[in-house]
Amino acid sequence: MTFTAFDHSMMAKALQQAAQGAAITTPNPSVGCVLVRDGQIIGIGHSQAAGGAHAEIMALKMAKAHSSRAARGESDHVARGATAYVTLEPCSHFGRTPPCANTLIGAGISRVIAALRDPNPLVAGQGLARLAAHGVEVSHGLLAAQAREHHKGFLSRMIRQRPWLRVKLAASLDGRIALENGQSQWITGAAARADVQKLRARSCAMLTGIGTILVDDPQLNVRDFPVTRQPQRVVLDSRGRTPLNAKILAPSGGKTHLLSLADAASLQPQQFSAEHVTSRQLAASNGQLDLHAVVAYLAEQGFNEVTIEAGGKLVGAFLQAGLIDEIVLYQSMSLIGRGQALADFTIADLNAQLRPTLFDRRMIGNDQRITLRLTDPNLAFAEAV
Repeated sequence: MTFTAFDHSMMAKALQQAAQGAAITTPNPSVGCVLVRDGQIIGIGHSQAAGGAHAEIMALKMAKAHSSRAARGESDHVARGATAYVTLEPCSHFGRTPPCANTLIGAGISRVIAALRDPNPLVAGQGLARLAAHGVEVSHGLLAAQAREHHKGFLSRMIRQRPWLRVKLAASLDGRIALENGQSQWITGAAARADVQKLRARSCAMLTGIGTILVDDPQLNVRDFPVTRQPQRVVLDSRGRTPLNAKILAPSGGKTHLLSLADAASLQPQQFSAEHVTSRQLAASNGQLDLHAVVAYLAEQGFNEVTIEAGGKLVGAFLQAGLIDEIVLYQSMSLIGRGQALADFTIADLNAQLRPTLFDRRMIGNDQRITLRLTDPNLAFAEAV
């Protein structure tokens, strides 16, 4: 299928729309849609919170609201003959909302261009097939690489049955993430800390370890700007040592998941409000929580993107287990000398060293933000979608 320059520009606009919903749609993907008729945009939209309207419906609503036909009582026909550009294949099943494919057919859309097919087994090409069966011209693959980047968390959960797992680190110029005594607040400046809030906002969940809870007592919520959905919090606490007054258990943030081992008798579900805190016991590996079981649990919760903010020991363990997809490093232009770096991550030979791919590097205030990739969405997910 050959796409025109105009097609490219419209899909780029759909991706811009999709980005606007990135912080609200868990567990659904944040899809963007642009409707075009006679060379003019008549509607745009992005996915709303789970249970709310999908991108295609939002775009149709805008088209109806602004159409001259709507003023003449012909709102049901405003999109007839239009092209819909969507970042992910329209759904074909009844979930919390009716199938978008059916709605597009009913609206008289004549052409649908999707950046990607949806790997969700409930869709998996059926949306495009249903549209085609009703005479709609369909195609996919336009700006697919950019769409995979945007939808990487959802694609990861659908295809690999695990979230896209990101580590956020703050380090000094000499590579230290904390002093020997564990103190780590604050290595980076205010601008970098504000930028971290954006990472948290787009994350379905924030993950940390009991060591960080006992030393820093973090909230791991979004505080610098208003959000309609706080990320949920996950604490790896093998022995059940989380204090009942820990800030991460406060109901002002998202729901908190306390993950422990079977013999952690101190973590009893009745101690917590079921509305805000859940306690789950998982399998062990070498006396600690099995990190593969942890990642499987995260996927079961519908988390697409999870960000780890933890100490070097836990981060090192995740790296050693090969479970990290992305590292976001905020590096301050400072030297702090002896301090804690990554622990529980070792290699026996330099030929085995990890060599992440540099994805992005930029200054954030007086600090530099370096984004490194251990997984490339365009290689890992390309065949499936």
